[in-house]
Amino acid sequence: MQKLELRIPPLLLMMAVALFMVLMVQSWPMFHFTLPFGHWLALSFLLFGVVVALLGVLTFRRANTTVDPRYPEKSASLVVSGIYRYSRNPMYLGFLLILLAVACFLAHALAFVWLPLFVLYMNRFQILPEERFMQQKFAAQFSQYKTQVRRWL
Repeated sequence: MQKLELRIPPLLLMMAVALFMVLMVQSWPMFHFTLPFGHWLALSFLLFGVVVALLGVLTFRRANTTVDPRYPEKSASLVVSGIYRYSRNPMYLGFLLILLAVACFLAHALAFVWLPLFVLYMNRFQILPEERFMQQKFAAQFSQYKTQVRRWL
């Protein structure tokens, strides 16, 4: 299981999950349902997700630290400002909101099943390994940050 840690770029994972959602719609059309204002909900979640993820990227860029989460050892600093005051993982939160937008747009019950699976995978194979490294590198500062800011929201 440890072989999966930090292997799949989260953006690629998000795109794969979105593709699986679409394939499920085509494979099992009987799980489609009517979602009132579904397209508007989808658009809202999409825009919010893109903004949240981009704010995370921009804050990392301003801090001159790596955006590539597969290499946490390249982290130059612990970023705790901007959107990182509200979420320790705004880029991943943004990806989750984008996937929620896809699920709302598709209005398919099985599409929504992928959302908690995405969170579980990200927690186990991306976030926990990142946090282990951050704890080693930034010790007390990261410990304090964890008590003040939640992992997702």
